[in-house]
Amino acid sequence: MTVTCRQMQQCEEAAFARGVSAAALMEEAGRGIAKVVRQFAPRAGSLVLFLGKGNNAGDALVAARELVADGWRLYARLSGEPAAMKALPRQHLATLGSLVHLLKDACAHDFPAGPIVSLDGLLGIGAQGPMKPELQVLAREMNLLRTQRHAVTIAMDIPSGLDGDHGDACEDAVEADVTAVVAQMKAGLVEDGADHYVGRIALVPLPDLAQTDGDAQAEVLTPQLLRSRLPRRANDMHKGDAGRIGILAGSPGFLGAAELACRGAIRAGAGLVTLLVPEKVYPLLAPRMPAEVMVKMIDDYRDVLDMRFDALAIGPGLGFEHEKEIVEVLKKAKAPTVVDADALTMLAQHPEVMDATGKLPRLMTPHPGEMDRLLRNFPGWHGMSRRRLVESLTESAPGRTLLLKGTRTVIATQGQATMFNTTGHPGMASGGMGDVLTGVCAAFAAQRLSLHLAAGLGAWLCGRAAERFVSQELAAMESVGASDVTAHLGGALRDLKEGCF
Repeated sequence: MTVTCRQMQQCEEAAFARGVSAAALMEEAGRGIAKVVRQFAPRAGSLVLFLGKGNNAGDALVAARELVADGWRLYARLSGEPAAMKALPRQHLATLGSLVHLLKDACAHDFPAGPIVSLDGLLGIGAQGPMKPELQVLAREMNLLRTQRHAVTIAMDIPSGLDGDHGDACEDAVEADVTAVVAQMKAGLVEDGADHYVGRIALVPLPDLAQTDGDAQAEVLTPQLLRSRLPRRANDMHKGDAGRIGILAGSPGFLGAAELACRGAIRAGAGLVTLLVPEKVYPLLAPRMPAEVMVKMIDDYRDVLDMRFDALAIGPGLGFEHEKEIVEVLKKAKAPTVVDADALTMLAQHPEVMDATGKLPRLMTPHPGEMDRLLRNFPGWHGMSRRRLVESLTESAPGRTLLLKGTRTVIATQGQATMFNTTGHPGMASGGMGDVLTGVCAAFAAQRLSLHLAAGLGAWLCGRAAERFVSQELAAMESVGASDVTAHLGGALRDLKEGCF
């Protein structure tokens, strides 16, 4: 569910009417934000607080108080004199006292070696219109610290300068790496274009503010949402229960795509993974497959229609030499099928087949370029938002699930709430990520989950695995590769079960 800023304010007013104090909510929010910092900046360094006059500054100061014990050095940039702050943040600033070093220009300060985290406590959800000049100066400084010193910027609730309802950004709006959303997801955070400023979304639950009306047809993927839908394995489960997957992937020059899809399926818990390949590709692919993967040589891809699989994955690195056979499989296969890469291009070239498969269980996972090719057959899409686009391509196709990749991956199925992913980072902008996702989604589909849920789990887990590579390997995000994502899928699945952000 997503809410407007006014709906969130009404929820707060109702809590105050029940006797919940602003001080108690600030404590809870601040402690939650500190947990967000610990997850996304696990090594202590310099924490720079950018503080306005309102209670958002108080949330930041509570978080800072919690983080001091972890070894963080505290710095602050104030938008005015401390006396001008509201009572609660002023009190928290006074309590920290000499632990906070006040700065006149964060960009000019010589911070000790180590991580730098900027905490955006300038504005909350009540702000509207352009930022005041004194806040704009601090927001610009925060952005410079991010680009020039590679500081990690963590916004609280919404990045300052971003409209919480519509996602519009004013001049010098804060560009956050992570937005710690408090209590309820604000609608503007998932609007097109907002992801440039929002970054990774981490929802900080506040039970006292959990009840409100909102857009129930929009779901933002969080562990709290997904783990309740992830089946718990029975003690007497066997490999057949975990699902049999047939993967049609790989061709000369594109062998790695098949390998990545297979590894993704294994790490997502598939019981049996079979890679189906033509005779001339077999000696190229068989030696590089993980030991758990069965590689089966087939004379014609259409033979798969007579084989027993709980799910199929078709497309990564497949090539077009056998297009006629693949199109026939796409048109006739009854098993839930994940359609990616070259198979999507085939559908774009055969729109009659895409129409014919509208009632069959198909999960299509295009990136923006593949989406453009598909849309050539669907006039009238220009000007649509990403959400409206995926919804329009699924509303008359009851079997189709559409996962549109991007910074904020969006997933739609007829009759289901549209889902927005929260995980991942810009380091995932590299080849092979979609191949891994294909295998992961197929694994969940083979375990008899709906394609809608399989897509949501796959998107969240792949993004979280990429994050884990950075934190666990102490690596820069630019160095993550698709094979690193497969290696960290197990940890990501554990994070989902344990309810991390």
